[in-house]
Amino acid sequence: MRFQAFRKWIAFVFLMTGFSTICWSVETPKSLNGVKVVSATEVKKMLESGVLVVDTRVPVEFAEKSIKGAKNIPYKELSAKDVVFDASKDSFDLSKLPSDKSATIVLFCNAGECWKSYKASVVALKAGYTKLCWFRGGFPEWVAAGFPVQ
Repeated sequence: MRFQAFRKWIAFVFLMTGFSTICWSVETPKSLNGVKVVSATEVKKMLESGVLVVDTRVPVEFAEKSIKGAKNIPYKELSAKDVVFDASKDSFDLSKLPSDKSATIVLFCNAGECWKSYKASVVALKAGYTKLCWFRGGFPEWVAAGFPVQ
């Protein structure tokens, strides 16, 4: 009888451990080789000079509130939230980015545990874009800075 209770307890521990790794996402890296990490202040200046700023969040989030002047190109994410993610499981419409692969582009999402802009940056970099900026602090940093939203 005690052995069965012990087995149930062990099964419960393994179940919860697996469940917790699914629920608790890992934070994005601090940098990305080949991509410039930028701050809200830098994004604001680039936006004012006509640089494309891309919100990679889902359309519902974009419609609710976004950086004023940003364009929504959602990164549809099914891959793991990890630097070695499988981009073939995801979807990002590169045709909506400028055809000029040397154009400066800023990509952002919700920061921290949101991997959409990180992954979009990786995909765009692999597609040959050379002047990518990753706004790692994303929409939360923008709002905290008091910059305009739409």
